[in-house]
Amino acid sequence: MRTLTGLRCPRAPRLHFLLCLLLAAHSSLADSEPTDSTFTSLPVREEMMAKYSNLSLESHNISLTEQSSMLMEKNITLERPCNVELTCQFTTSGDVNSVNVTWRKGNEPLEDHLISTKGHMLSTQYMFTIVNSKQMGSYSCFFEDEKVHRGTFNIKVPELHRKNKPLVTYVGDSTVLSCKCQDCSPLNWSWYSSNGSMQVPVDIQMNDKYMMNGTHANETRLKIMHLSEEDGGSYWCRALFHLGESEEHIELVVLSFWVPLKPFLAIIAEVVLLVAIILLCEMYTQKKRKQPDEGKEFEQIEQLKLDDSNGIENNAPRHRKSEPVGQ
Repeated sequence: MRTLTGLRCPRAPRLHFLLCLLLAAHSSLADSEPTDSTFTSLPVREEMMAKYSNLSLESHNISLTEQSSMLMEKNITLERPCNVELTCQFTTSGDVNSVNVTWRKGNEPLEDHLISTKGHMLSTQYMFTIVNSKQMGSYSCFFEDEKVHRGTFNIKVPELHRKNKPLVTYVGDSTVLSCKCQDCSPLNWSWYSSNGSMQVPVDIQMNDKYMMNGTHANETRLKIMHLSEEDGGSYWCRALFHLGESEEHIELVVLSFWVPLKPFLAIIAEVVLLVAIILLCEMYTQKKRKQPDEGKEFEQIEQLKLDDSNGIENNAPRHRKSEPVGQ
């Protein structure tokens, strides 16, 4: 049993004793009441909305029918605290009183939502005040009859945008990494680089290496000077908002000067090899052709010599031997 401190009850009269009990019960209820609950009862939420009445009101609506998709989604972008009013409408051809209506944030049920009907249209509303990042997320309304129809509001901080392709540069050059968000004003920008599996803050104080600036409040730029191959890798830009953080990833590739020459050198090597193969084939073909030609030429020469010798023998005049006169 909890001991009540700071409460002294006068002795004697019964009326005073009853007053003490009432005060004790009131103190006990006050102590048990959640002070930092994300989801509170309707009277407390109305009190919070009254407390933050100076905040802007964000009203969003999703309409569902029996013929619509089983899941309807709507993205809501918030960067600062505000009052939120989410409304789901469901039109049915049957009895609206037979439709069960529930709300959830993720997998956690939400209570004290409002429900109203008009003809064949069933409407439900959930109102609350977003003041921290824990209240961001997906809020869904469910209409259950023969099927389950669901409408989901995805509440998140603004997304950051960057170029989809990796940034390629060379050793010794400078490069600029940039991130921006559409129609937003972050409280702060920061940059991180990859160190294996961890993100390490970029040391902006190294003025001879890094320089961070931005033309507009919704944009940040990180200039990296005197690039080396070790500077290549993953970089993250991070924007801080009242209701959370948003980050984006950029890939930086730093090449040496030999890298672009490698394909060129490979092409030259292939051309030289191809020319050498062609020349060798040509020389081999010529050699094969030359050997039979030389043999035929030799045979022709020998045949000509033989023909010439035979001709000389046939055409030479025959001389008869004559004996000397007077013998």
